[in-house]
Amino acid sequence: MNSVYTKIAGAASDAAATLEALNNWTAPAVPENIPHGDMPGDKIEIGEDHIKKAGVIFPELAKELVPVLKANPYQRAVIAVCGGSGVGKSEIASVLSYMLGEEGVKAYILSGDNYPHRIPKYNDAERLHIFRESAIRGMVDAGDFTAERFAEIQKWQQEDTDADKSHAAENAWFGSYLEAGRKGLDAYLGTENETDFDEVSAIIDAFKSGADKIWLRRMGRDESALWYENVDFSEKQVLIIEWTHGNNDCLKGVDVPVLLNSTPEETLAHRRARNRDGKTDSAFTTMVLEIEQAKLASQAHKAKIICAKSGELLSQEEYQNLMKGQN
Repeated sequence: MNSVYTKIAGAASDAAATLEALNNWTAPAVPENIPHGDMPGDKIEIGEDHIKKAGVIFPELAKELVPVLKANPYQRAVIAVCGGSGVGKSEIASVLSYMLGEEGVKAYILSGDNYPHRIPKYNDAERLHIFRESAIRGMVDAGDFTAERFAEIQKWQQEDTDADKSHAAENAWFGSYLEAGRKGLDAYLGTENETDFDEVSAIIDAFKSGADKIWLRRMGRDESALWYENVDFSEKQVLIIEWTHGNNDCLKGVDVPVLLNSTPEETLAHRRARNRDGKTDSAFTTMVLEIEQAKLASQAHKAKIICAKSGELLSQEEYQNLMKGQN
């Protein structure tokens, strides 16, 4: 898909010159209703905090974009706005797109959440299955499995507490279950087993190669909500991907990764507020968030721009020191 397409004749505008000429830039007023990502049914609520952070990021982003745009024959560039759930990826990506548009540089916001192999409820089920299957196998390999212990584990599974570390305090044998389950889950989350990175990478390649139209996936939350749209990119010069996995090694072609930093506690608080799929406070959800946070941190060295939860830009050294303080 997206390997055959008609190419535009040339750059829609001299976007590089436009951004290079920005001096004493002042953030524009942002209206209530602006275009946002293409995830069906996603609710975007842009607040003053998002606008402020986007205003801090934008001047640095413009500087990063100039050489990238100059190097591309169609003056096109790809930004990835990444970070944990609740850090404001969708909102800040929307505001950055609006700010680019106000300078005459048109952008499109692509939501990476359209590209898992399974719709959300099935992917959640697959995550849990992998955790539990890996955990039981780990117990067997460690010599800790007995019928009596499995009966206890089944009770915890039915209660959705089998990822709770507190069980290991009274049952030392349970440590092998948790360790192996977490290892199996880590091998699935944010990998090609969970997400179609190749499809997103192909979209990036088509965009940077001058495609005038690109087929984009749409994924809702039930079995019938999956389709494609042939989107017109003829006037777009910046593709903004808002996605937890936007800085992942499996994703190819991103020019400017922007990392929005948050703590696992802040991420969990957001998931509680959103509560789209229930079981937000479960120990299993906490484990998922911890693994995702660790992966974001391991990939952070590639980020060109890092914005703290407080709204200030961080150097790589400042980010590393901040993360050490959270461990």
